[in-house]
Amino acid sequence: MSKLPSRISSARRNAEALLGKVQKRDADFKLEQEREYEAMVSKTARLRELRLAKEAEERRTATPTTRAPRHARPRRSKQT
Repeated sequence: MSKLPSRISSARRNAEALLGKVQKRDADFKLEQEREYEAMVSKTARLRELRLAKEAEERRTATPTTRAPRHARPRRSKQT
């Protein structure tokens, strides 16, 4: 019966080693996802800043345009 506890402990060690590998892989995957998310957020923020700066520059340099006044047409009443 002395071999039975060693088998159990051997099986337990193997299972815990496998579990440790799975947990490490999961942690690495989550870390990589977080890094990709942070990269996407910073890229989006940078692009937004560039777009807003471009729009502000366009507004600043744009010449004011005057529209021709529209001729008002008399409204017709609905016929029932």
